[in-house]
Amino acid sequence: MATTLEIIQGISQAAANAYDGSHEESLNADKKPRKVGLKREEGHLINDRRVIDGFKVRFNGPLLTILYQSETRLKDVAAKGFENEIVRMIGKIASFLKKEYKDVTGKSLTLTKVGEPSIIVQKLSNYRTDVCATCDYKIGGITDVDEVSPSSDERLDKAVRDWLALGPGKKRPSNDTRKKGEK
Repeated sequence: MATTLEIIQGISQAAANAYDGSHEESLNADKKPRKVGLKREEGHLINDRRVIDGFKVRFNGPLLTILYQSETRLKDVAAKGFENEIVRMIGKIASFLKKEYKDVTGKSLTLTKVGEPSIIVQKLSNYRTDVCATCDYKIGGITDVDEVSPSSDERLDKAVRDWLALGPGKKRPSNDTRKKGEK
């Protein structure tokens, strides 16, 4: 069984093997093409209009977050099935990571989807938009990682609730020496 560090290093190396140009065997040291399934891999490298898209991974306790970013045309965003296409692209990235992890380490990787993907579309111009999508996956085989502590929002909410509990007629601080009826 691999340690947590070995699993994270393997996933990081698998993600690093998906650099722009890795789908061309002439650009790889091992002459092995690696197709992730991204839009930038389609067409000719020099002659065709470049499509800007890519992904990165982030680790958060026992979770792997895949972040996919792409620039698309505004009419593509308005088309039916756009959201499904983004979800499918994240699925292709996850399957690439599993396959490449097996090539790098010789062991299999289990990724279990947690929740629904989050997709944010921002308008860049009247023609182009920027799409950012994230999806969390539970990494199989990682057991000795503690869950992440509460977020800063949760800690702030608790502090505000405690402060509001000090309202009139409520609990008073220990250094308040006034009598109960004084103001």
